[in-house]
Amino acid sequence: MSQHRHPGAPGRAGAVPALPDLPEATVARLPEYLRALHNLAETGNETISSEGLANAAGVNSAKLRKDLSHLGSYGTRGVGYDVTLLIEQIEYVLGLTQRRAVALVGVGNLGHALAGYDGFAGRGFRIAALLDADPARVGEEINGLVVQHVEELPRVAAEESIAIGVIATPAAAAQRVADQLVAVGVTSILNFAPCVLSVPDGVDVRKVDLAIELQILSFHEHRKASLTALPAAGGSALTALPGGLAVTESQEAIGT
Repeated sequence: MSQHRHPGAPGRAGAVPALPDLPEATVARLPEYLRALHNLAETGNETISSEGLANAAGVNSAKLRKDLSHLGSYGTRGVGYDVTLLIEQIEYVLGLTQRRAVALVGVGNLGHALAGYDGFAGRGFRIAALLDADPARVGEEINGLVVQHVEELPRVAAEESIAIGVIATPAAAAQRVADQLVAVGVTSILNFAPCVLSVPDGVDVRKVDLAIELQILSFHEHRKASLTALPAAGGSALTALPGGLAVTESQEAIGT
């Protein structure tokens, strides 16, 4: 496990904390724990058991304990986890001890909604710039920010120290925008466009595709309907699949 040390992280007085190289699955769950911890803190909870935090975050307690052990946080037997300390530890590991400036490119319907979302500020992010290629959008004010032309990105990135780029453009424009972000030194991109981006090594891309999430839910609806339609006893009906294949409903239901 590769580690580097940071003297400014939370921890015991005099200790030199380590920043672990965490598994991706653990990194993906830490924000869920952090959200649950903030809710607990807001309702006056000073400590929380692993079972209580796991329930609040929607995971099993064994997985939560393993995830938090990567942070060097094991809780106290009979007491649980210190909520405030655990918030500090997770925020440090996620790099949320400083507010990161975000540039949002594309202020159509989705981009407009993202620009107006107040939840970013409370989680360590500052929407510093709104950009669009449509002259009709340039000059529009959204949530206190004026939309600028995307060609202003080099100047904006330098002035605002942009750390993260958010792409909310149509798919046809997304790759060009990604190239522009990379060219001005942005190495973290959140992509809402329904396409796969090509970026250099060292650039991290997270993709959010709402249509894909709906298709996954459609699969589960299909599966539940298949289970409901299974014969009450004995035989098994055949379901025709595209391409001339056929499976029994029981096979369809379990994915075999």
